[in-house]
Amino acid sequence: MKKKILLLSFIFVSIVSSVFAQSQKDMLYSKNAKLAANKKIVYDFWREILEGGHIEFAAKYMTESYIQHNPNVATGRQPIVDYFTKYVKPIPIVDTVKAPLIAIVAEGDLVVLTFKQVYPDPKEKGKQYTSTWFDMLRVENGKIAEHWDPSTKQ
Repeated sequence: MKKKILLLSFIFVSIVSSVFAQSQKDMLYSKNAKLAANKKIVYDFWREILEGGHIEFAAKYMTESYIQHNPNVATGRQPIVDYFTKYVKPIPIVDTVKAPLIAIVAEGDLVVLTFKQVYPDPKEKGKQYTSTWFDMLRVENGKIAEHWDPSTKQ
């Protein structure tokens, strides 16, 4: 009986995992063409600029009046260019987001990327815990116009 329960549990977990495991390509899909396009803009911005370090593409993806809600970075496309130019160097662009992407959700002009994050445990030195992170971006006329994340001042 115990073996049957373990086997059924394993089968259930395998089925659930396969249902919820999506490729990044699958995450970009939407029945609504506008939502799919917005997801793709944000996805490519993430891969090419934020992960690839190709800040020279900023005008391709961002409005000049881009609004930044992260308290560590000023609003405007040029302040983003200045900020990232200090910290990132261009590397080859890859076909997928390298960070552990969990989901891409689009509604109206907003796109949310959700990532798995591992942090040092503040209560138990040497241990870690897993949580999530999100970035929400607003798309306006095919470009990113606004960004939110849960960052605090550094």
